[in-house]
Amino acid sequence: MAMVETKKIRNVALLGHGGSGKTSLSEAMLYITGVTDRLGKIVDGNTVSDFDAEEVKRGFSLSASVMNMTWKDTKINLLDTPGYLDFVGETCQALRVADSAIIVVDGKAGIEVGTELAWDYADAAGLPRAFFINKFDDNDARFARVLDDLHVTFGKHICPITIPMVKDGVVTGCIDLIDESAHVFDANGRHSVELIPNESKEAVVKYRDMLMEAVASTNEDLMMKYFEGEEITHMEAINAVHEGIIHGEIVPVFCGAATKLWGVWTMLDKITESFPRHTAKKEETLEDGSKSEIVPEGEPALFVFKTVADPFVGKMSYFKVINGTVKRDLLMKNNTTGDSEKLAHIYVMNGKKQTEVDELCCGDIGMVAKLTSTNTNDTLTWNKELKFAPITYPDAYYTKAMVPATAKDEGKISQSIVKMIEEDLSLKYENNSETKQMLVSGLGEMHLAVLAAKLKNRFGVSVNFNDPKIAYREKITKRVDVEGKHKKQNGGSGQYGHVKIRFAPAESEGLTFTVSVVGGTVPKNFYPAVEKGLQDAMVKGIAGFPMVGLAADLYDGSYHDVDSDEISFKTAASIAYKKCLEQAAPVLLEPVGDLDITVPDSLVGDVMGDLNKRRGAVMGMDPAEDKKGYTVVHAIAPKAELVDYPIALRAMTQGRASFAYTVNGYDTVPANIAAKIVENYNKANA
Repeated sequence: MAMVETKKIRNVALLGHGGSGKTSLSEAMLYITGVTDRLGKIVDGNTVSDFDAEEVKRGFSLSASVMNMTWKDTKINLLDTPGYLDFVGETCQALRVADSAIIVVDGKAGIEVGTELAWDYADAAGLPRAFFINKFDDNDARFARVLDDLHVTFGKHICPITIPMVKDGVVTGCIDLIDESAHVFDANGRHSVELIPNESKEAVVKYRDMLMEAVASTNEDLMMKYFEGEEITHMEAINAVHEGIIHGEIVPVFCGAATKLWGVWTMLDKITESFPRHTAKKEETLEDGSKSEIVPEGEPALFVFKTVADPFVGKMSYFKVINGTVKRDLLMKNNTTGDSEKLAHIYVMNGKKQTEVDELCCGDIGMVAKLTSTNTNDTLTWNKELKFAPITYPDAYYTKAMVPATAKDEGKISQSIVKMIEEDLSLKYENNSETKQMLVSGLGEMHLAVLAAKLKNRFGVSVNFNDPKIAYREKITKRVDVEGKHKKQNGGSGQYGHVKIRFAPAESEGLTFTVSVVGGTVPKNFYPAVEKGLQDAMVKGIAGFPMVGLAADLYDGSYHDVDSDEISFKTAASIAYKKCLEQAAPVLLEPVGDLDITVPDSLVGDVMGDLNKRRGAVMGMDPAEDKKGYTVVHAIAPKAELVDYPIALRAMTQGRASFAYTVNGYDTVPANIAAKIVENYNKANA
């Protein structure tokens, strides 16, 4: 395969709501460009992009996949992304290396939550974008309504490039508003050009005027021509659309029917003519926020944006060439680890199909296998100072305790989960020493269900999920004066330890131990044993949770010249501690933290009402700085009430809201709830 020049490469991400037709559109593009000889179908499980066993089983995309095709001497790298919120981390990866985005909209459903989120993702990534209104041939589809809604929702830059062609009341093709030509498609997606039917002429005038106004707004000379009634030429319109897309002044709208291949031919033409190349943005953002010039002829530098843990191929590292040209057997340095890596074999990908190439130029996307110390977000280059900005993933707050299904799974689980987290950085894993649980956090129920399935399919590890335990703690609320005496005599040397201790609440986290013994009633050499006995006993309070904030003053006691030893005084201290628990009115403490919820203005009331049910306290509200029409609700809430919050908030707001939560302290559990916790503990230990 010959190397393609940078100016002939287009990197396009497909975004949209789940079920809008992204995968069907990618199949249509692959078929029309001759990459495939049959049109894959999701229901048949034979599409190029959805090749993972779980994707085939579930019937929708779970990860971003890379495909490439050539159309009119231009290489198009297509990045198909999942439409479901649980897998938005994959979308973040694709957007990091894409140079533009196409948002697919269901012509029947219109704008959905996923449409709005896709726009936000592309906007945050600073990417030029376009819309493809899919299924426009359906009798229930209403192109005009959807286009108007897009215009209202996303602004005046929305303008149509193609519109449906209606003949005898039926959609039979599409009309290219730049060429003013009607395209009728056959069963293979090929089109013939016809005269625009009378039924569509009024729509052509309306929408072409909208397009020309947008075209004219990109250039003062074109604006003059437009207002003076002069015709804007075909080439002027194409160039203006190209510049308008790059600078965000034009958001083109295409229409078609992906499963019938309608409208895809026309859109491919516009991608090659008007969509930006890698060098259009001129600079790449570095890790420290500064900018670095993109140099197509400079020293080679690549950015790894995706890692796949394949049990047969090994680690697969997907990358984009940011600068220069990378060649097979090239030795490069990883600027994250400092290690050298050899690109022994370079591939371009079409789903799971690998095609080996000798080199890839600036702007191209490829894959290299079996890099030993390279992971997602790493930069490989010769320049020691160059390190590209990492992908920002959403925080994972949906946490479950992961339990191996059998004893044989237990030994393999840690190594397997590490490989899965290398692949999916939106997952988090923790072996919690306090609750003695293996905790895994994802973006939702489906995210963790897919993780479990992949662990089983790839590594033969079966796991179950349980609710995570809350790391409660205990603290006394009264000052008490208690005595602990341990005396044991069974013939021969016995055991004797006797302490008197004043206990009180303390400000510090652990044990504050002091000694005020007078007259040597407890020898100094036993002080450490008393302290150690208390520390060991504090592991469990009256409800089985660790005791915190405890002050203990050893002020008196007694000893035996022969029978006293360290173990005796440790035991005596433990007895005193247990008496303290009985008398000092201990309370349960629960982790609480700051909860910041970014929610549409219209749903603030619903969110606040739900927070009250979760024992949350609203501390204030502010308009969201980076999202118009959104409010940030600031609250304090207990962790125990937020176990299911990622699911509940998504359902409450149809996925529009997001939140951040940070535990920053402990607070007293209400008595009625604490009583249930203690009751459950006693039952479990009965």
